[in-house]
Amino acid sequence: MNDKTPWHEQNEFWEAMAPFLFTEKHWANAAAEVDQVLILLGARQGAKILDLCCGPGRHSLELARRGLSVTGVDRTAAYLDRARKAAKREKLTIEFIREDMRDFCRPEAFDGAVNLYTSFGYFEDLEDDKRVLMNVCQSLRDNGTFVIEMMGKEVLAGIFRERDWREVNGTILIEERKISKDWSWIQNRWIVIDGAARKEFVVTHRLYSAAEIMALLKECGFGSVDVYGDLYGGPYDHTADRLVVVARKERHY
Repeated sequence: MNDKTPWHEQNEFWEAMAPFLFTEKHWANAAAEVDQVLILLGARQGAKILDLCCGPGRHSLELARRGLSVTGVDRTAAYLDRARKAAKREKLTIEFIREDMRDFCRPEAFDGAVNLYTSFGYFEDLEDDKRVLMNVCQSLRDNGTFVIEMMGKEVLAGIFRERDWREVNGTILIEERKISKDWSWIQNRWIVIDGAARKEFVVTHRLYSAAEIMALLKECGFGSVDVYGDLYGGPYDHTADRLVVVARKERHY
């Protein structure tokens, strides 16, 4: 592996982190999360939904179970293979596409789009984030809705810990975190220990405040933008757990 390869393009990273990113609890929570996402989207039966950065299909599968037409996009082949197998077992029809989120665009194809679980802000160049948002906006039909769910800068500031660790099925993950670039960037050192095996990754991404992501969405073509502190529509204030943004593409006459 070329050391200069960004962490988000390293298959080894995504495969090593899967046990921590997609625990049984995460899978069990998917149904309740989709319940709320559908309310935020205002999606009707049969609506076409884009799940951008779908991973192994946690939300794509649940959306399809509700009768929605789902397209899941991700860059990690192993995750998509897992998602396809799960869909096949349940006889669900879901389109899964392997593509970088900076490149995927299907003009006016979707009624709604979701980007969940802090799957945005990976790129060092802000223009790449803009490119993603403009592609989503172009991919939505008029009055289409986009829901982003991430760890907001304000929330992180309230709970920030420099070091942490957790264990899943005997595998240990040690995390070290460092804030930089005037609170616009976070650098994480993640060490995975599985018996005698040890893997280390440096994971970085951009941190957004509510005001910053709202302004960026409007710059990239969205009209009205609302912000919440959780998927249930709670306020984005000192009680917020997450940063949830609901952006709408306005009809052009």
